[in-house]
Amino acid sequence: MKQIRWMFLLLFCSYFLFGNCANKTEVTGKLLRDTDLLDTVQYYTFNYFWDGAEEMSGMARERYNENGIYPENDKHIVTTGGTGFGLMAILSGIKRGYITDEQGLARFEKIVSFLEKADRFHGVYPHWLNGETGKVKPFSLKDDGGDLVETAFLMQGLLAVHQFYADGSAKEREIAARIDKLWKEVEWDWYCNNQPVLFWHWSPNCGWEMNFPVRGFNECLIMYVLAAASPTHGVSAEVYHQGWAENGDIVSPHKT
Repeated sequence: MKQIRWMFLLLFCSYFLFGNCANKTEVTGKLLRDTDLLDTVQYYTFNYFWDGAEEMSGMARERYNENGIYPENDKHIVTTGGTGFGLMAILSGIKRGYITDEQGLARFEKIVSFLEKADRFHGVYPHWLNGETGKVKPFSLKDDGGDLVETAFLMQGLLAVHQFYADGSAKEREIAARIDKLWKEVEWDWYCNNQPVLFWHWSPNCGWEMNFPVRGFNECLIMYVLAAASPTHGVSAEVYHQGWAENGDIVSPHKT
């Protein structure tokens, strides 16, 4: 009982000694309030996708080196999934006042124009693209075609932009309509390979040799959500239940 009383006394004293620091974070010798820290993180996240974007396409680079040195000659290689995250960061930047509405719309127009001409495989983008040419950059020896997971990340960002502009000005509605077309051209059902599961990759040169059926649980859930939601190339509930959820085995450790 005595030990319990001492514990309460210690907690009581700790509250008065340290409670006033609860909403502050120490960074490089300065105390930042949590809200200020969050603002800083949000701004620099936005800034990576804004200032660090590939010049020709506006897309997110696979990697960005401030010194301009790219030993693997990949300065212009962009990532489709990362661009999806960047699109949502730019929307936040508009709302937070980091950039103007006009600047944001111009960047989205550049990205959509690039995507309309870039390589696609049954409506599905590869993991990497050359930002200058729009041609696929192989991710690996046999991964030189469509990447359904990265495309899902890209599409969720595009759909966020679509909703942001769907009821806007004539120019904003035009961007929304062009995004809607890209979204409806993704052939989610084709990437089932005639099986009740979604496959990660398909290559025009290697076909289904990557042989990667996607099952849960991992970061790929958004792919199944969008595949089920597609108004043009949707998949059945069976694909989710047998593919992603493995007929209930998703709750147990995988045997393989």
